[in-house]
Amino acid sequence: METALQIKNVSKSFGRKKVVDNISFDVRAGEVFGFLGPNGAGKTTTIKMVMGFLTMDEGNVTINGYDRHKNYEKAMGCLGGIVENPEMYKDISGRVNLEMYARLHEGVTRERIDEVVALVGMQERINDKVKKYSLGMKQRIGLAQALLHRPKVLILDEPTNGLDPAGIHELRDILKKLAHEDNVAVMVSSHLLSEMQMMCDRVGIINKGKLIDVKTIEELTSLASGEIIYRIQTNQAEKAAELLKTSYPDKIKALSKDSFDIEINKDTVPAVISILAANSIEVFGVARLETSLEDAFLQITGGGLTIE
Repeated sequence: METALQIKNVSKSFGRKKVVDNISFDVRAGEVFGFLGPNGAGKTTTIKMVMGFLTMDEGNVTINGYDRHKNYEKAMGCLGGIVENPEMYKDISGRVNLEMYARLHEGVTRERIDEVVALVGMQERINDKVKKYSLGMKQRIGLAQALLHRPKVLILDEPTNGLDPAGIHELRDILKKLAHEDNVAVMVSSHLLSEMQMMCDRVGIINKGKLIDVKTIEELTSLASGEIIYRIQTNQAEKAAELLKTSYPDKIKALSKDSFDIEINKDTVPAVISILAANSIEVFGVARLETSLEDAFLQITGGGLTIE
């Protein structure tokens, strides 16, 4: 994948406080990149610098191959995004807002407006005044606005704010489609690990202004403890769990009528099955339970970062 957004050695201070401290990472065309950190970690400040709302003390940003210092207009013409709450005129409709914004870019047709309205699922409410919209609807119109000029890089700051579960699911599908089918580089900030796990291809972790690491979701989860929880199905779960406590003390994590969970290494699974078989306990299934991103996150940070 080619690099669509490059952030290199970027820093920002407010007074004596260094809010963003010499961070560098790339966002690639065709991926959803998660920018993860607790509130106050420096996510929004970084995004505002990339989008030109704040000046950088140090560092450089390149968008779709254009150095933002040297080719500002070309670089920013490749960029779309929402920072915090979308700004719109409340006393006119969502459609008129989009038509007004479209005039800032060449080649945005009425058909393109209809296309992005359909993409964000606002066809039925697009002619209502913005003041009648919920926060979630405003988020949708903001996304439509950001997509009007077909940006190569799309940046969204906490985009799930105000969305109900169905809206969050739809947004995830939209962003994945933009990245994986339309080859847009999508960067999404959040303080919610669960959202990153379901939405992103790679995640950059920031805390106290410093970039801790950039990993794929698979790499992050693989960094969790080598012991994994397996669910073993058997019609003698209580007997099996009691039997295994001798060889694997404190490893039984849950017990029900027809299954139990045990925390063991992958290589230990055959030995567990052998013990059960030797004691005439039938096993009907073994399933590995997914390691959560929270587990991997704590592994990386040593438990020193709290995420809401």
